[in-house]
Amino acid sequence: MNHELLWVLGLLFTSVVLFIANKPRMDVVALLVIVALPLTGILSVQEALAGFSDPNVVLIAALFVIGEGLVRTGIAYRIGEWMADRAGNSEVRLLVLLMVCVAGLGSVMSSTGVVAIFIPVVLSIAARMKVSPSRLMMPLSFAGLISGMLSLVATPPNVVVHSELVRHGESGFSFFSFTPFGLVILALGVGYMLLTRHWLSGEVRKDGSPQTRRTLLDLIIDYKLAGRERRLRVRPDSPLIGHSLSELKLRTVHGANVVGIERQHKFTTRVISPDSSTTVHEGDVLLLDLFAPRDDLRSLCQTMKLEPLHFKAAYFIDQSHAVGMAEVAVVPGSQLIGKSVLELNFRSRWDLNVVGLRRGQNAIEEQLVEEKLKLGDTLLVIGPWKSVRQLQAQPKDFLVLSLPAEVDNVAPALNQAPYALISLAVMVGLMISGVVPNVIAALIACLLMGAGRCIDMNSAYRAIHWQSLVLIVGMLPFALALQKTGGIAIAVNVLVQLLGEAGPYLILACLFAITAIIGLFISNTATAVLMAPVAISTAEQLGASPYPFAMIVALAASAAFMTPVSSPVNTLVLGPGQYRFADFVKIGVPFTLLVMVVSVFMVPWIFAL
Repeated sequence: MNHELLWVLGLLFTSVVLFIANKPRMDVVALLVIVALPLTGILSVQEALAGFSDPNVVLIAALFVIGEGLVRTGIAYRIGEWMADRAGNSEVRLLVLLMVCVAGLGSVMSSTGVVAIFIPVVLSIAARMKVSPSRLMMPLSFAGLISGMLSLVATPPNVVVHSELVRHGESGFSFFSFTPFGLVILALGVGYMLLTRHWLSGEVRKDGSPQTRRTLLDLIIDYKLAGRERRLRVRPDSPLIGHSLSELKLRTVHGANVVGIERQHKFTTRVISPDSSTTVHEGDVLLLDLFAPRDDLRSLCQTMKLEPLHFKAAYFIDQSHAVGMAEVAVVPGSQLIGKSVLELNFRSRWDLNVVGLRRGQNAIEEQLVEEKLKLGDTLLVIGPWKSVRQLQAQPKDFLVLSLPAEVDNVAPALNQAPYALISLAVMVGLMISGVVPNVIAALIACLLMGAGRCIDMNSAYRAIHWQSLVLIVGMLPFALALQKTGGIAIAVNVLVQLLGEAGPYLILACLFAITAIIGLFISNTATAVLMAPVAISTAEQLGASPYPFAMIVALAASAAFMTPVSSPVNTLVLGPGQYRFADFVKIGVPFTLLVMVVSVFMVPWIFAL
């Protein structure tokens, strides 16, 4: 072992220790590696910086942007809503749909982002079904990890391993090379979680711990809105058709405030925010805040030919992707003081409806629209999230006290969802056909999303997880340094001498185990960077195909089921699921062993050795 290899191994060991301690941050450690390797003379500056020009780094950055486009257009949230509708009150059906939807969506966007989106959805469903979130959160995280096994672009380790194959003169993996393994492991994961979810049957928390941010449900309770919501479909013979809301005067005559309209548009249903000039169409579903007694509602439906519809959640919470709320306080000198809500023409001026009024700790329910506002009153307004946000630019008249937590889940480009799906389909089609390189296909999809206004440049740059990219760029020189100093050759020789006579299956199992164990301490991307050259060189030493060896490393890099800190996906669900470290060990270790067994037998069967 030469002194140059000792330097590289020492630097690698130091980097791993710093990764585990997370001080400094991983991307800072990666930059230190880029600086250190040229100073030792082992690599040139060009070799140390080669990762910045690697096409696969650009590909990963583009995939972050595409994932953000799917979020901004609300596709992820719509899948969550569809899942909740289909599940009904069946926990088994919910778990199956949850894992399938999360895995499918995670195959084309960041699994971390998908899990973050679904956490509030799952918490809401768990509360409605009165089951512990712990029975659903771990299946959610496992599905997010399994999604990395479904396609080439599902997770950075897949791209890293593919890139290493190309560097060794191979053609690399196709877009769906991973899919057979991912589908089998997903089915295995669903069955496994159905059997083991009873080990996670914690109690629903009732400790009254304070929330850092209020939710829409909190506002509905505080302002006593429950029971006032109505959904009424406009029948074909309704006299409302063709008339504007100003002409109909539903609020003054019938005590019915139209806060939104569900309207069919091509293939989707949109929720539009009405103003005084909005015309009612046949088939519209009116979302009403109703002050009138129940008898008056029956009379309204009979007279205006309206059909009552059921509700999915209290006071239009199910429409929170389009309709938002905010609390605003009347400040000194405000022009609102001494005027009623009707006199203010709130809807016409700010595109919002006032649905609640609190004076002190008391919510005023009677004659809300006619109550004269006083200094210190708090209004609850409802309307499009865009208009809710614009209230913050009106400090002279009122002060926005708080925006509910749901504002973080708003899809600002909701109407552009078809363009996002088209862009995604174009990318997948180009990758499958091989007409252009994968990185070009991803960049074309990014440009299409920009042209379709699914995402803007600021959002695109914010979507890129720069820490992950810098980590990849910083770890790539390690693989080259180990190769130049003979480190990879030594690791391969040891592996072949110890296990060569035992056969390729045992070597594949050993590679899987080593990769999974290393992934407990450092990121799966860094693990793939280190292990891919070892696996491919081992195949060359044995005179075997490199594809099974490369695939086993990629699958093992995604099998981060064993601890809550082995993947950001697991860390995300740790709090909402009220898990302990031991919970992941108890559930994750047996499942990782199952995945290893399945992978070791499937990989040589699909990719001949």
